[in-house]
Amino acid sequence: MRLRDGTRFLVRNANRAPRIDRRRFVLGGGALTGLLLAGRWRAPLLARPVFAANPFSLGVASGDPLPDGVVLWTRLAPDPLNGGGMPSLDVAVDWEIAADEGLQRVVQRGTVIASARLAHAVHVEVVGLAAAHWYWYRFRVGEAVSATGRTRTAPAVGSAPGLVRFAVASCQNYEQGLFTAYQHMAGEELDFALHLGDYIYEGGATANRVRRHNGAEVRTLAAYRDRYALYKLDPDLQAAHAAFPFVVVWDDHEVSDNYAADLDKHGTPAAEFLLRRADAYQAYYEHQPLRLGSMPCGPDLLLYRRLLFGDLLALSVLDTRQYRTDQPCGDGVRPPCEGVDDPAQEMLGAAQERWLLAEMTASPARWNAIGQQVMMAPLDTRAGAEQVLTLDHWAGYPRARERVLRGLVERGVTNPLVLTGDVHANWVHDLRLDFARPETPVIATEFVGTSISSGGNGAAERRDLATVLAENPHIRFYNGQRGYVVCTVSPERWTAAYRVVSNVTAPGGVVGTRAAFVVEAGRSGAEPA
Repeated sequence: MRLRDGTRFLVRNANRAPRIDRRRFVLGGGALTGLLLAGRWRAPLLARPVFAANPFSLGVASGDPLPDGVVLWTRLAPDPLNGGGMPSLDVAVDWEIAADEGLQRVVQRGTVIASARLAHAVHVEVVGLAAAHWYWYRFRVGEAVSATGRTRTAPAVGSAPGLVRFAVASCQNYEQGLFTAYQHMAGEELDFALHLGDYIYEGGATANRVRRHNGAEVRTLAAYRDRYALYKLDPDLQAAHAAFPFVVVWDDHEVSDNYAADLDKHGTPAAEFLLRRADAYQAYYEHQPLRLGSMPCGPDLLLYRRLLFGDLLALSVLDTRQYRTDQPCGDGVRPPCEGVDDPAQEMLGAAQERWLLAEMTASPARWNAIGQQVMMAPLDTRAGAEQVLTLDHWAGYPRARERVLRGLVERGVTNPLVLTGDVHANWVHDLRLDFARPETPVIATEFVGTSISSGGNGAAERRDLATVLAENPHIRFYNGQRGYVVCTVSPERWTAAYRVVSNVTAPGGVVGTRAAFVVEAGRSGAEPA
């Protein structure tokens, strides 16, 4: 198969062994730089670059913190909404990272190649830093200097941190609301942010919205790049990225709504859709602070991974799109069909499912969290015996859900929790092996976070809430406003504070805590704080 520029690629087996080891993380940045400097990707180098506009228009970011390092990101784009405005030449970009905000105590500096092949995106994998420390960084090209970003390394392996604090975010539709939540999030004292997907939306421009997308529905690499640029021009999103590292994973709208592996919901032939997916995956990598281990190969990108924060927290980040089987009953809200009970239906793919359970079994951490996209608990919205479920969620894959939850029980995983995005509302759920029997033990808690802006302002309650609560006794909390969740993790307890924004359809929205829930270590189930 060929990419649109004629480059050949192979579609890898989705069930390959997905081990991202320490050596691969450490060698990543140098290996990538070497390929760009010496390999077949090398384009001629632009000497003495001069720009008519700020080449750092998309800001800076950092991500995937390790105890001794972090990824630093930027992209050169003096004309960001028109392909970036860069010539088809590679560019040398200087970077530095310091132990103080004024960047007087520089601890490392270097030069990396911004490759024309990767839209002049820069991914620097810094190693050799001190654990659990704040650092400040910036980039320089020619006479242009980027904004300064702040980042933090993870606690050392085997250490016993007293606290880890992070935010959970997802679903930021540019047209449907302002990114006011990021303005407030940037002011929180956080170690990192976890973004669970729908970083962009692929749809075309729509009239009478808060803001407008640039152009029609995105389907090509150039269009995906311009759509990311539109989102990353937002000053509140830039502020959050510059305030602390992000751990990112996609959902569906980074490619196409409710897609499953090589299929979209429009019946596009798989070979054609994989071309689109390849373009989308490349643009995603180009615009996120990801390591070399996530460099895409055509329509294939290894994104699931685990991050450790001392012996306090292990975070397993899942990909519920790339490897799933097709939704057996369609992707809508409807009564489930017979196919949902087929054990062959996969949400994670066999390799990722094995990896997840193996990693959680071997985890040294007191708390073991899963960051993933779609609601794990079922949501029945019809009164009576007949169920109506969202079949793009785990409700459409109940045997896969049972395998994961049963695996947590049988392997004795310590203090498991699930963190979820996608549904544009706040929820708290008790997770059980059998949701039809509310008397059975609670295995874990699912904290579902609302959207940043998708769905507009939303509402605190929903009209059918009484029916929903009656049909779903595992639900502990619901709220439909916009915002994010702040998780504060200590050895004794996990606290989830649901931070909501009063207004995202006009400037000036204020933030407040709508509710908070606590899970005590060694006890399953959340209680109001």
